Amino acid sequence: SDEELRKIEAALKAPSKFNIPSWMFNRRKDLETGKDMHLIGSDLELRVKQDIEFMKSIRCWKGWRHSLGLKVRGQKTRTTGRTGRTVGVQRKKVA
Repeated sequence: SDEELRKIEAALKAPSKFNIPSWMFNRRKDLETGKDMHLIGSDLELRVKQDIEFMKSIRCWKGWRHSLGLKVRGQKTRTTGRTGRTVGVQRKKVA
């Protein structure tokens, strides 16, 4: 119902008021403020982009990987995650 939707929206906007534990927030110990926050929608997307740009600017390892377009979290890159055109393989003609 409408009342339940309002409660859910309020809980998402201010989860600390509803006794939701901080480990469930999607932004804990913010770099700028040091507070635990739960961001939704475009606010979350904007903050993630800002974090990536910050990592690039301080030239940390994750920032380097982001700027090169490579995997960031330690995955293997030898065979997976390839981009660009593929090279086809041709069979030998039967004599």
